[in-house]
Amino acid sequence: MPFRPSVRTPGTSTSRLLASAIAVSAAATLTAVTLPAGTAAADAPYKGANTAAVQDDFNGDGYRDLAVGAPGAANGTVDAAGAVVVLYGSASGVSASRRTVITQATSGIPGAPEEWDRFGTAVASADLDRDGYADLLIGTPDESAGTMGGVGSLTVVWGSSSGLQGGAAVPPPTGLDEGCGFAAGIAVGDVTGDGAPDVGVTGDCGATSYTGPFTRTGAPAKRTFVNELGTNRGVVMGDVDGDGRAERFWLPGPTDGDVSGPVYAEGHDGTYTELPLADGLSGRIGDIDGDGYGDLVTGVPYDASLTSGSTPAHRGGEIQVLYGGPQGITPDQKPQVIHQDTAGVPGTGEDGDQFGASLSVGDTNGDKYADVLVGAPGEALGSARAAGQATLLRGSAAGLTTTGSLTYSQNTSGVPGTAEAGDLFATATHLVDLTKDGRAEVAVGVPGENSDGLLWTARGAATGPVTSGSTTISGTGAGLKRRYSDIDFGEALPGAHSTV
Repeated sequence: MPFRPSVRTPGTSTSRLLASAIAVSAAATLTAVTLPAGTAAADAPYKGANTAAVQDDFNGDGYRDLAVGAPGAANGTVDAAGAVVVLYGSASGVSASRRTVITQATSGIPGAPEEWDRFGTAVASADLDRDGYADLLIGTPDESAGTMGGVGSLTVVWGSSSGLQGGAAVPPPTGLDEGCGFAAGIAVGDVTGDGAPDVGVTGDCGATSYTGPFTRTGAPAKRTFVNELGTNRGVVMGDVDGDGRAERFWLPGPTDGDVSGPVYAEGHDGTYTELPLADGLSGRIGDIDGDGYGDLVTGVPYDASLTSGSTPAHRGGEIQVLYGGPQGITPDQKPQVIHQDTAGVPGTGEDGDQFGASLSVGDTNGDKYADVLVGAPGEALGSARAAGQATLLRGSAAGLTTTGSLTYSQNTSGVPGTAEAGDLFATATHLVDLTKDGRAEVAVGVPGENSDGLLWTARGAATGPVTSGSTTISGTGAGLKRRYSDIDFGEALPGAHSTV
């Protein structure tokens, strides 16, 4: 059976496994505020590769936008129904004043808010209908189907010149049962090379591949249920061999024989090849060494203190890098391994840090080499356990380097707030150029901040992200409300994070 390090129970958020019990507050009604940006003409249709060039422009104004999941948000008296806040990009970055709040009570969105649905557990974007506007994909793995809990659902919200409006349910595979957790993870990429994005979706009862384009009913050109590998909890898509088509990598999650999780490459002929030297529970693809080929970065956050199986990560967790090339990523490639005890990485590996629990890849300083932002939400800062920390590793012609590595927490100069126990800073991470200056901003989710949750963003610059003047947005500041469950604002960003 697959190894499960934790079990989610009602009243306990996924991101609260290391934090204190939640408090109770009075009920309030969720208010959806829609303030989309301008109506500039849309760019050419998005090709969907999951690399630093991904578009997330929902309103076609030329600026990429940021979707933030808040799966614990209440909808009126419905606890933990969930919500997604979309912050529209601009030359000055993002702010709470330019946002859209999407829930299952929003006009045109399928379904209805139900207790513990946790709508917004996963988010991604792709121009599914090829109209030139990115569309928002929302995963709700705890969605009920009739009397069966935790079946899961996938929703698409359509982009337009007025921003996001209207949506559809993407058809799930047939035969899903209670606890299948469909759509816990989502990845996009143009696998066929036809310019239409394809989608990979994970779940505890297998995974699903969707071939684009999609119709406005949410129907793909083709749907394929991937059951050869059993449970699939992670999927990564991107072009690692330079042929203009994205490859798909499946990360089934911990097993009795491998708690760090095997990695399988899916060939364009539909075959699956294990990469026997690699591990990973989450992953992203970007061109780290600037050679034109995507490179696969995986996170391996569970060390021996968190597992009882074999092959745990280095103490505190680790990441692994496999470099693409003309032949792609071959089974005999030995990954580059980096952890907090690697020379040049700030800090020290400690039990339960969960270094690698979240990942994002993007060019923060405009040098054309993708950098890697690694989350360690279990990191203790002084006596503050699970305060959390993010580490930025630099890309270079020689590959990922620890030279010039930086760490960020709420104790870092210029970062608003103070690190506290259970904040879980960097549960989710994302590198995205929101200001259209060629340098990715840093976005970090802090779902354990009070009962609210928080998003921290810092501008990219020639020297890397600048903490001075960096900003935070809270869940309540983004228009969300709490009933009994914590709001968990910032638990989900488009960057990869472990769902096991």
